[in-house]
Parts: sequence; C-alpha cells; structure tokens
Amino acid sequence: MELAYYSDYAVRLVNTEEPARNKDVLTSVEAVRELFGANQQAARRTTDADVTRFRSVRGRLRAVFEAADGGDETLAVDLLNSLLLEFPVSPQISGHDTRDEDGRPDWHMHLADHPSNATAGYAAIAAMGLAFHLTSHGVDRLGLCEAAPCRNAYLDTSTNRSRRYCSDRCATRANVAAYRARKRAEADRTGLSAETAQPSTAVTDS
Repeated sequence: MELAYYSDYAVRLVNTEEPARNKDVLTSVEAVRELFGANQQAARRTTDADVTRFRSVRGRLRAVFEAADGGDETLAVDLLNSLLLEFPVSPQISGHDTRDEDGRPDWHMHLADHPSNATAGYAAIAAMGLAFHLTSHGVDRLGLCEAAPCRNAYLDTSTNRSRRYCSDRCATRANVAAYRARKRAEADRTGLSAETAQPSTAVTDS
C-alpha cells in the first residue's frame, strides 16, 4: 500500500490557503478537482457543496500540523484520530492494471474512493496517509514553514530531522534574510565601536 504517497494529500489541501497572506485558492469546484491529481474518477464527483466541505477539512488538518509544529504530540494525535473516525478508509486489493516482470497481476493495497461524497473520500485518504507518516516517522516530522510569513505545511523526510521550510525557495529566502540581518548587526556594532573610539573634545569659554 503506497501510504507514503497518500500522505501528500494532506499537505496539498492544507497549502491551498496562506492565512498570513490572506490567500485562498480553494474557491471553485475546479480548484478542488485539481487536488485529486490523477484520480479523475473521484474528481468528477466533486460538486459546489464540496468547496465548503474541503475548507472545513483543511482547517482541521492544519490544526494537526500546528499542534505537531508546536510540540504538542498528544493534541496532534487526538485531532488526527478524530478525522480517522469521521472519515474511515476503504482499503481494496488492486492489480488489474499493473503487471510484474512475469506478466502476472501486481497485487497491492490501495485506498478506494469513498461512496459518500468527494470530500469524504479525499479526507479519508489524507487522514490515513498522514497517520501512516506520523506513526512511521514521528509527530515531529510534521511541520510548518519557518520562513515568515509563509506557514505552509510539509512532511520532513530528511535523514537528520533538520527540515524547517516547505520548499527550497523559502529556505533560500530565509537564509538571505538571516544573512542581511547579520550584516546589519555587524554594521551597527562597527559604527558603535567607531563612535566610542573617537576622543572627546572639551569645550572651554574664550
């Protein structure tokens, strides 16, 4: 079962909104359908009602990332468990469309579409994928980008648990900002030292 692949469903949904920048791209049925990627069958079931439903699930998934990023493992797990209970997965064996090197069906597990609605199906997959990542790699592997004002979600897959940014772009921007801040601080210290080193001149009445 490619649950590692499914874990990205949660990240994709959470990152459709940037609260600090007041941006939200989840404003239409088409935007919701794009989240499904290659799963066009599930995407076609999306209706106008799913836009609001997706936003609700998005807020709950972001809360999981916020709890994990804040170091509250118990809260993160509790929030994720509530999603798992509300949106149960439907695992099925598949393999009709793929073959192994001997030409036999490459049987594998995958998560089937939810029979209720598009939101329930997506939420079930996103929650299960995120739960797999959390239990396999640790709660601290769920993070929010530290490059302000960006607070996009990410899944840390680094070998030394060192990831702090959602993308290379944000990492570069943060490093440049930190470098400029250090140079300003150095310039301020140099200027202060120069002023301190100047001899004082006494003023006398003529």
